[in-house]
Amino acid sequence: MTSRRAFLHRNTLLAAGARAALAAPFAITAARSAPASPIADTTYGKLRGRTENGIHVFRGVPYGADTSGKNRFLAPRKPAPWQATRDALAWGHVAPQPLPSGNYDYTRAVQWATQPGGRGEDCLVLNVWTPGLKDGGKRAVLFSIHGGGYTSGTSHNPVFDGGALARRGNVVVVTVNHRLGALGYLHLGELAPEFAQSGVAGLMDLVLALEWVRDNIGNLGGDPGKVLIFGQSGGGSKVCHLMAMPSATGLFHRAAAQSGAALRSGTRENAVRTAERLIAQLGIPKSRFRELQEAPYEMIIGAQGAAGGQFGPIVDGAVVPRDPFDPDAPAISADVPMMAGSNLHDSGLNRTDFSIDDAAAQEQLKTTMDGDTGHVWSAYRAADPKATAAQLLARISSDQGVRANTRTLIERKAALGRAPGFLYLLTWPAPFMGGRYGSVHGTDVPLIFHNPELWPLTAGSAQSGALADRMADAFLAFAKTGNPGTSELPWKAYDPASKPTMIFDVRSGVKDDPDHDLLGLLPQGGGRGRGRGRG
Repeated sequence: MTSRRAFLHRNTLLAAGARAALAAPFAITAARSAPASPIADTTYGKLRGRTENGIHVFRGVPYGADTSGKNRFLAPRKPAPWQATRDALAWGHVAPQPLPSGNYDYTRAVQWATQPGGRGEDCLVLNVWTPGLKDGGKRAVLFSIHGGGYTSGTSHNPVFDGGALARRGNVVVVTVNHRLGALGYLHLGELAPEFAQSGVAGLMDLVLALEWVRDNIGNLGGDPGKVLIFGQSGGGSKVCHLMAMPSATGLFHRAAAQSGAALRSGTRENAVRTAERLIAQLGIPKSRFRELQEAPYEMIIGAQGAAGGQFGPIVDGAVVPRDPFDPDAPAISADVPMMAGSNLHDSGLNRTDFSIDDAAAQEQLKTTMDGDTGHVWSAYRAADPKATAAQLLARISSDQGVRANTRTLIERKAALGRAPGFLYLLTWPAPFMGGRYGSVHGTDVPLIFHNPELWPLTAGSAQSGALADRMADAFLAFAKTGNPGTSELPWKAYDPASKPTMIFDVRSGVKDDPDHDLLGLLPQGGGRGRGRGRG
């Protein structure tokens, strides 16, 4: 058995290598940057950007005011206007969040801990990539919401660089930071009425960012009437919540959730208990809870980790009036086309025991599945004889959880009988570490952004470029028309009878009800579909 020291050493080397791989794109971007200084008009003042490979880029643009001090836990406010032209050349703050430590997966080591901009509560910033300014382009807008559940993440990761998509599709790409964890979702509404919205503040940030897009994107070459919101994992969960929020109505016109189908939100009861634990962890009497607004954010983030609990949105009855997709799809967004998908081995991200055999994997399966698991394992093994035991275990877990929730979401969307829903499954194995992870959580992100070489999971494969073409083009088509089908890959809208599903792989195409026999072996309702997400 591998010793703990050797295990940690291996993970450290993986993390260091991946960090080095991700540091390069920042240097490349700087080296390729042209001296041109495009100027954009906004409702708050002029912005000075930079032209990179023919695309105008504006970074660190404030869409909201600083959320620290007296503004902490409250609804976001618009930023103050400025007089002189403001530089939008550098990344803004990353939302305060715990930094990875100890025994962590390589993706977590590089994804959130090494981004430029620094952490800080003045984090309501967005970034824009556009081919033109005030040129009447009326380009579709792709509004990306990063993953990381509701407690970590940033849009500054190189994989979210919007330049490649903007060039390929002649579109405008917007990425956004917003409040996370306790600072965005600590429910204090039971303690004082002015904090009634503290449990959904992070989602309100996203609405404010979409309002910025509505009011300003026309000056940056985009069409405010053609906005796609999309996100992976926790980002997909946030997309699902926005679909059910009255304040977001009319601010977006297509939606896509990638491995992040949220059927239900967090509960008020759990949120109340979490707030009580965090306050107690800091040693503050409940009667003096307002001292939380004066404490350094580092203390609150530290207490968040120690207290544990639910740090994500709740159904507050006003901002989020209902669960996103339970018991049905929200009628308020019935006319918004939606696309959702997952990856074949989504749940395998944190599996590091690649030496596990079939017998040991079956024992693990018994801990998550009731009844006789032998026939389930045998059927999956027969369907995929070349898979490792770790991959097969991840596939079964993914089919029970994220894949089941994703199909339920699209079925409920289609049941409204208004705008169409589209379902996909990514089965292509990422080349990282010889493909041992398979099509793991996050594999789709660099492909959709057409940045396969900027992420260790997908870099270095002759296949990744072609697959990035297909996935990026599908999202571009969806943003422009509300249908992700292209001339190369026609795509049928979902219907409950045939269950058409786009399979993205070396050979891509729509299949009706794929894996029907395998999925029928699994317990129904295996995934809870809560709104927290993972990475």
